[in-house]
Amino acid sequence: MATEYKLRMGDGKRIFMTKEQIIADLKEGMADAADLGSIPDLSADEIDKLVDILTMPSRMVGVELGKEVPVTHDIGTIRLDGDQGNSGVGIPSSRLVGVMMHERAFGADTMELGHIDYSFKPAKPVIAQEMQTMEVCQQNTIVPLFYGAMPNMGLYYTPDGPFENPGDLMKAFKIKEAQESMEHAAKHLTRDIVWIMQRMMASGADGVNFDTVGAAGDGDMFASLHAIEALRKQYPDMYIEAGMAGELMLGLHGEMEYDGTVLAGLWPHQQAPLAAKAGANVFGPVVNTNTSRSGAWNLGRAVTFIKQAVKDSPIPCHVNMGMGVGGIPMLETPTIDAVSRASKAMVEIAGVDGI
Repeated sequence: MATEYKLRMGDGKRIFMTKEQIIADLKEGMADAADLGSIPDLSADEIDKLVDILTMPSRMVGVELGKEVPVTHDIGTIRLDGDQGNSGVGIPSSRLVGVMMHERAFGADTMELGHIDYSFKPAKPVIAQEMQTMEVCQQNTIVPLFYGAMPNMGLYYTPDGPFENPGDLMKAFKIKEAQESMEHAAKHLTRDIVWIMQRMMASGADGVNFDTVGAAGDGDMFASLHAIEALRKQYPDMYIEAGMAGELMLGLHGEMEYDGTVLAGLWPHQQAPLAAKAGANVFGPVVNTNTSRSGAWNLGRAVTFIKQAVKDSPIPCHVNMGMGVGGIPMLETPTIDAVSRASKAMVEIAGVDGI
């Protein structure tokens, strides 16, 4: 009887696979990424390495000595004081206490402050509070502390914002009007990001984490890149991290460009050079998890995409690893067996600079 190994499905379900099945799924996932991104396959040695990682008997695995990488955090203290539906654990604590816990108890390499809504637009009305909290946190901690938020351009459309919803316009076949609405929203988003970060930098912030860039499509990425460019010019030494929302840049507008490159349809290895061109210090590439496929399929696919992104990126890549991205199951609290194996593969095979 063939030996079976414990793995996970993309939704976290426990499954059992033979080594032959694992190899077949790894190659199939790899081929999907290579075909979509027009990028090279993994080598035979890299496939063998992935098989070794997935079949290790330990419940939790780690990288080889000397290959440790730094970890940059998103969502800030919300993972502590936020509700469980938002990746938090519902522990009542101030943001200062949360930052100190990450620094002194969890050994975080970096930390960030973020508004409970975790988007730039909701931070505008309470910017004075955000500034005061940033100053107090900086006075009490040493860890590099950034301001983190999502560009979240969808908040600029009705009913939350001033511009007509492009989705509604498209359903009415008003394509040009939808594009114009996105263009207006992008300008306002860029303006708001720069305005907020000017005040956060004045309060002592070490930089900014753009979280889930492109969640609202190519207009979202367009606005973010221009905000990064403006901030880099004003603050040559600030730290800027640009983390993406998904593997493929959705072309909701379809014609927006940055530095002569159409943003719609870009894969991680094509997104990275633009983030660097705009002025980001670190790029956070994303590969989405398919919940109906095995962990082997998802990891083979994710490592193939990220390896190319690392190769083509002029700046360090801190791959997005968490629920539903980076070869990790789409589960609110991903299991350590899947998380540690995916992380090890990203470091030792894809060659990421951080997580």
